[in-house]
Amino acid sequence: MTFLALDVGNTRLKWALYEEPRSGSRLIAQGAQFLENIETLAEGDWADLPAPRWVLGCVVAGDAVKRRVEEQLELWDVTPQWVVSSNAEAGVTNGYDHPARLGSDRWVAMIGARQRLVARGLARPCVVVMVGTAVTVEAIDTEGRFLGGIILPGHGIMLRALESGTAGLHVPTGEVRDFPTNTSDALTSGGTFAIAGAVQRMVDNLRRHCGDEPVCFMTGGAGWKMAPSMALQVELVEGLIFDGLLEMASRRLALA
Repeated sequence: MTFLALDVGNTRLKWALYEEPRSGSRLIAQGAQFLENIETLAEGDWADLPAPRWVLGCVVAGDAVKRRVEEQLELWDVTPQWVVSSNAEAGVTNGYDHPARLGSDRWVAMIGARQRLVARGLARPCVVVMVGTAVTVEAIDTEGRFLGGIILPGHGIMLRALESGTAGLHVPTGEVRDFPTNTSDALTSGGTFAIAGAVQRMVDNLRRHCGDEPVCFMTGGAGWKMAPSMALQVELVEGLIFDGLLEMASRRLALA
């Protein structure tokens, strides 16, 4: 039963086709497309793929983008299922005040992180960091309860805000330095340190709450840029949302 996983973010649509809907399934093909190019998928990236039997995805880009994706999926005459955050699923309990209002990408990434810990036999709290257009930092306790999370601007948004609100500053191509001595490096380092500091604060909060050292997973399109600047140990996972979608699909099929 081939399975197509979709992660429709604010900037790009990322997809992965698996042999079957279960954790650890063999990856057949994967790719990404900017949202403005969604209409090319059916005749481009997806044209020669085997037809998926089931499609599960998360989307944060809004209903208009979702409809455009669904139009491309007509290539296979398959109706996708879209994740809506719930009170509990796949071993994670949702502690949000209004669970359905939690971003589906955040929810799926947490399920993916929890699945990784369970597969290793680890009973540990964890922090899940997604670094993209926005940055989210989530805290999950040892029992799989989502305690809460924070949202902050991604690096690009921070820099554009400075450029638009401060005379003489322009989006830089600087480097991350411990002690920046030029404006480009100062801006690049400032955004990086802001994100690193937010992650460190959440790790400290969770350690204090649980009395145990959290595992920290980092994912997202800009995660690879951020990970080297972290003072704490982070595990960089490229496809954490896909991990979560596979686990959710497997469990949903078992209950069907």
